[in-house]
Amino acid sequence: MPVLTRLIPSPVVVDIRAGALDDLGCVLADERISHSGKLAVAVSGGSGARLRERVAPSLPGADWFEVGGGTLDDAIKLAGAMKGGHYDAVVGLGGGKIIDCAKFAAARVGLPLVAVPTNLAHDGLCSPVATLDNDAGRGSYGVPNPIAVVIDLDVIRAAPARFVRAGIGDAVSNVSAIADWELANRVKGERIDGLAAAMARQAGEAVLRHPGGIGDNDFLQVLAEGLVLTGIAMSVSGDSRPASGACHEINHAFDLLYPTRAAAHGEQCGLGAAFAMYLRGAHEESAHMAEVLRRHGLPVLPEEIGFTPQEFFRAVEYAPQTRPGRYTILEHLDLKTDQIKDLYADYVKAIGS
Repeated sequence: MPVLTRLIPSPVVVDIRAGALDDLGCVLADERISHSGKLAVAVSGGSGARLRERVAPSLPGADWFEVGGGTLDDAIKLAGAMKGGHYDAVVGLGGGKIIDCAKFAAARVGLPLVAVPTNLAHDGLCSPVATLDNDAGRGSYGVPNPIAVVIDLDVIRAAPARFVRAGIGDAVSNVSAIADWELANRVKGERIDGLAAAMARQAGEAVLRHPGGIGDNDFLQVLAEGLVLTGIAMSVSGDSRPASGACHEINHAFDLLYPTRAAAHGEQCGLGAAFAMYLRGAHEESAHMAEVLRRHGLPVLPEEIGFTPQEFFRAVEYAPQTRPGRYTILEHLDLKTDQIKDLYADYVKAIGS
């Protein structure tokens, strides 16, 4: 009988522990990612640059490139600067913008990427997507998965708490995104990739149900693993469907309608997920999600991130336009402003204060 299987695009190395950054050079050499140590390291002027002094001695053959921001132009400039350097790999050391720039640049010059995030703000650290600002606003660009992900929990603990909390919101929103995928399957016959759905759901549930907090290494380990698994789930499915439903449509609507006032990606996704769960009639699940988000200091009401209820109603009504072709509870209900207003009032009562 034939043996049927599939290859899963995933990193060769996932190293998540306290002190992992100090062993970066050895890990890359041991795994034959960079035996020569000839690396191009992209850093920001902030957290990445501050770690350069600590990391540089273990990477004596590396060239360092400071990245100005998270735009498409920044990523293209980085690729141009690295071109012809005969590197084994590119290392992205910093926050999400630097990782995304390094992803795009590495793909452009045909080199593998090693992701070394300094915070856990969202699931992009291991996803096959680079999100970059461009002249039209913001674009998502398909790139290969990182060949390695190294997350030092000591570095994560030292990051601004808001960035770590945002990652919680992004991970928890998986639960809502999978419910939207299942709805699309029932109503539209959209195919579900069961492995991708299982990985994303379990990643979200693990974070949702963990009793710890951001000062706890055990919790940070689960959060980091959940974000990595979510990125791999997107690679398995071939798109962002395992982690992006109504929750992310609402997030994108905030970004597009209020670009100078938008909150962190994970903050908006967590709020969107709690409200989307209520819309689909999962009232107990919505209340539990809101309780967990509150426990971690995340918003569950628009006022908590500086928006009025009326601005939130507008974002929810506009949200389906942000992802044409994606079917979620928002497209299913096709809500108008008055309906959103009434449902929001019920949501506020249901989650309590």
